[in-house]
Amino acid sequence: MQVPRFWSPLQIQFTFDFHGLGENWHLAPLLILRIDRFSPYYPAQVILFVFPSKFGSCSMEQRDRMTSKNPTKTPPLLATLLLLLAFLALCAPAASQPLHSEPMATQSSPPSPAPPQSTIPRAQVGGAARLRRIALGVLFGSLSGFLLALAFLYAIRVAILHAKSAPAIVKGPVSFTPQISPKNLLAALPSAQPLAHGPHGNYYKLTLDNDLTVAVKRLDAANRPEASPSMSPSTSKSDMRRVQRQLEALARVRHQNVMTLKAYVREADRLSLVYDFIPGGSLEDVMKRVRSQQVSLNWDARSRIAVGIARGLKHLHFEFNPRILHCNLKPSNVMLDEGFEPVLADCGVARLIAAGSGDPELCSGLYAAPECYQSSRYTDKSDVYALGMILGVLLTGRDPTDPFFSGETGRGGLARWLRHMQQSADPKEALDSSILGDEVEEEEMLMAIRVAIVCLSDSPIDRPSSDELVAMLTQLHSL
Repeated sequence: MQVPRFWSPLQIQFTFDFHGLGENWHLAPLLILRIDRFSPYYPAQVILFVFPSKFGSCSMEQRDRMTSKNPTKTPPLLATLLLLLAFLALCAPAASQPLHSEPMATQSSPPSPAPPQSTIPRAQVGGAARLRRIALGVLFGSLSGFLLALAFLYAIRVAILHAKSAPAIVKGPVSFTPQISPKNLLAALPSAQPLAHGPHGNYYKLTLDNDLTVAVKRLDAANRPEASPSMSPSTSKSDMRRVQRQLEALARVRHQNVMTLKAYVREADRLSLVYDFIPGGSLEDVMKRVRSQQVSLNWDARSRIAVGIARGLKHLHFEFNPRILHCNLKPSNVMLDEGFEPVLADCGVARLIAAGSGDPELCSGLYAAPECYQSSRYTDKSDVYALGMILGVLLTGRDPTDPFFSGETGRGGLARWLRHMQQSADPKEALDSSILGDEVEEEEMLMAIRVAIVCLSDSPIDRPSSDELVAMLTQLHSL
């Protein structure tokens, strides 16, 4: 048996050479049994070649001589081979692949085992595979279409629910307390008396029919169309709803150091915010009277004011949801009651009708942090910087607008001057002379200067948070 090396492993050729005539071996019949296996589904191919002679046909004498020398060996062999051929032909039907001959190699190599033959017709197997692919394609296509339809229907449902849940734009007065009647408030607004003026609006004093006195802050909407309920082309409903949500959030604030919004009135040209009226005035007014020696404010009262401001910021930053940034913390927005307990006013109003965190009005003034000028970004650490400025005002008794800080002596502002005095030989020179005298309190004030310097750091990361600041000032006040 010989298997040529250049044949495929799926092609096996068996060659049987019968040398029954000795030296006349070329006269022996040659049977070639060839089995082609191109795939497991192809039937066997059987080819029988019988050559009378290697060089041509043989003569009758040669045949007789061959038969006489081996009278019984050759015919049975031929009959056996013919029977084998017939058996294979019956067992394996003819394949559709054309026959082709391969040259025989003279060198033999070890035969490779032939894979098992399959009796399944190729047409049937190919058709089943195509049907299976078609069925899988239809299945996966239907499943994908079903999932996409579900996603589309879910998106439509979410959009409808969002549209239904969007609050309606309220026009006219809105009251958050039963003590204020919207109708009476709207009727009494024209009789409001002016109290103070500011960059974000003017404060008025208003007395209602039930003898309730409130403070009203009017925000001019001439340059802020979203604060007006009019449906002008420049006004979008989303901006009006955003302002309304922020107003409702300010009305839910409940803290002794934060002023709560009691009501608001939305008119065509202005937005009026109604708060509790605090007769003590603002911290700015009190400090002006302290400088003119009309009022005496000792260190204990000033320390309690600083602690109260820090507690109010802590409530806005960490205890209230959503978090509220004051965005305009300064002495004029810190109201004092009769016991000098601070109440933060104007919370979130600077950002209330601002288009974003980059509003230039949030980054103006001497109490604004450096990052507000550099990147127009306002964070809770910006409120801490403003508290550091207020603490510096309480310690030194000086106003940041004092010409003393604009000259060479002032070294560029209150913050830089405090850093310079902290490194000087006598830091007590930075303190207000009207609160000096007690050595224990002087030590507390010197430590408070360090706290103010930390709050006035140029980098927001170096500043403490409002809750950390409450712990620092409370511990300082308890010494």
